[in-house]
Amino acid sequence: MSRGKVLIAAPVHPVLLEDLESAGYTLERSESITQARAYELIADCVGLITSTRLNVDRSLLDAAPRLRWIGRMGSGMEVIDVAYALEKGITCFSSPEGNCNAVAEHALGMLLSLTKKITSSHQEVKEGKWIRDANRGIELEGKTIGIIGFGHTGQAFARKLSVFDMQILVYDKYKIIREPAYVTPCRTLDRIFEEADIISFHVPLQEDTFHYFNEEFCRKMRKIFFLVNTSRGAVVDLFALAMGLEQGKIAGACLDVLEGEPLHQMSQVHRGLVNEALKRPTVIITPHIAGYSHESLYKMSKALSGKIVRVR
Repeated sequence: MSRGKVLIAAPVHPVLLEDLESAGYTLERSESITQARAYELIADCVGLITSTRLNVDRSLLDAAPRLRWIGRMGSGMEVIDVAYALEKGITCFSSPEGNCNAVAEHALGMLLSLTKKITSSHQEVKEGKWIRDANRGIELEGKTIGIIGFGHTGQAFARKLSVFDMQILVYDKYKIIREPAYVTPCRTLDRIFEEADIISFHVPLQEDTFHYFNEEFCRKMRKIFFLVNTSRGAVVDLFALAMGLEQGKIAGACLDVLEGEPLHQMSQVHRGLVNEALKRPTVIITPHIAGYSHESLYKMSKALSGKIVRVR
């Protein structure tokens, strides 16, 4: 006898499908689902697997009277009204442990590419230029990085950086950090403002992290610094980024996420700011792919199946 229907509204690894079916669920697969179609399909579902395609708000939750649980492929829960779901007795699962390594590797790759001028000098060679002195790189050894947010991805990034003989300062507003020996926890941002050569954000998007990086943050930084954001686009205010780059306060930026993404959905103002940033060889932007590795699809799927099948 079926334990009920589950709507699969996101790309998943077959292991999740197999585990759910083995647990007795019937699956309704619609990985390219639209918001409108979700209202039609979710009415009789007991479970939902989603990513960023759907806005699981009050109205969608109200359209699913039988829903008992939601599984999020990834870490950010801002696409789900978690508080309202809990009021309705719906359990919400995420899978940040599944893509944290992918995000950490991507952040490191972008940072190395930027500081070693790999991407920009490669483009020059394609254009027939052979420029050495102007492409002298910067070493990470001896530098200080401030990692803001020390959950799964922040911790994974710190592990990658631990072999570079850097000073790794970490700050997390919400957790008591049981720090490994290679990081230094900070109770406030003051030391990061004072010492950091690099800032990297690994926080969820919520009210207190919206435009976390803003003009005031930029002004408080004592040193010229590199900015890395692989968390959520709206964590970085694009106007503050543009100001910092123009004034020379920001030496370079690595961004996998942008406020208002994707590009075709951006406001004209935000798209203009992004276009100006892309003209700079000191800016690297990728299309929200940091956590989107082949391996992470399996890891996130397996993490969710373990939580859902075990608890439900």
